[in-house]
Amino acid sequence: MSSAISDVLARIRSLEDELEEEFAARRARFRYRVERHRVIFEESVRRQHAALRAHLWPYIRRARPMVVITAPAIYAVIVPLVLLDLFVTLYQGTCFPVYGIARVPRRNYIVLDRHHLAYLNGLEKLNCAYCGYANGLIAYTREIAARTEQYWCPIKHAQRVSGVHGRYPRFSEYGDAESYHYDLARLRDALCREKERL
Repeated sequence: MSSAISDVLARIRSLEDELEEEFAARRARFRYRVERHRVIFEESVRRQHAALRAHLWPYIRRARPMVVITAPAIYAVIVPLVLLDLFVTLYQGTCFPVYGIARVPRRNYIVLDRHHLAYLNGLEKLNCAYCGYANGLIAYTREIAARTEQYWCPIKHAQRVSGVHGRYPRFSEYGDAESYHYDLARLRDALCREKERL
């Protein structure tokens, strides 16, 4: 990997650290902490949140009719999402040990914690759980696919690709036939070292 790409990746990591510091400052501002995956609000904040909750029936009555009509289409997507979850989890559980790839910890991606927010009514909590599951599942699936790509075909595309995963910048350059087999071995070895660190 070129030093220019390494420098950009280092700046990205630095910005991610800075972003996490900002998130920590906001957690302090909203007076909560996370202990062993559990969110704990100060008692006064919990009371304030409960007072701000929108009651369920007025909330539903205020909804636009087209929102209510399209809701079943949104909720129906849970079926393919659960199937995707099942299949990618089975895939990595079966294949990753064979390839020597570290398993992707599902709990790091699928986080369901918004139901602890007292200012959300039951329907809002359900919607937040659904979105947290769906987006977490897509991120979990993407990381499984990214590790698979790093193992089998770590080559950049000739054309620009929107929203590439974090492993992509380290892939072999498109058309670099001389370095490909070296890069393939290097990137597979990196996956095995990740397993050793877990």
